[in-house]
This record gives sequence, structure tokens and C-alpha cells, in this order.
Amino acid sequence: MATVIRIILTVIFILICIALTVLVLAQQGKEEGLGSIGGMGNTYWSQNKSRSMEGAIVRITKWLAAAFIVIAVVLNLGF
Repeated sequence: MATVIRIILTVIFILICIALTVLVLAQQGKEEGLGSIGGMGNTYWSQNKSRSMEGAIVRITKWLAAAFIVIAVVLNLGF
């Protein structure tokens, strides 16, 4: 029984690893570039970024990273 659970957790862990890799590579950099010099860094887009698709990707990345850590610890404890 414990082996089946370990196999399931390992498969979920691998899927989370792949998803995290894709999401991190899909994210844009946090630098504002030359726009921050002239005060253009505070635009409508930058203020409402959390409600956009990029904000959703950041939230999903945080949740997947937390799941990654939890499953890594559980698998390492020898469950």
C-alpha cells in the first residue's frame, strides 16, 4: 500500500516539476527598464497586474512551489 502511494506521489511530483519549469520560463522579467526613469513604470498595466493573466501565473507558480516543497519533504521522509 505504501509503495502505491509513493508511486502516486512521485508521479504528481514529476508533473509539478514540469509545470513549474514551464510557468517559470513563461513569466516575464520584473525589471521595468528605462520606463522607470521617466516615471512611466507606474502605468495602468503595472497597477492591475495581479488581475491579469501574468498575475494568475505568478499565483499558480507560488502554489505549485509550495506543493513541490511539501511533496519533496514527504518523499524524502520515506513515506
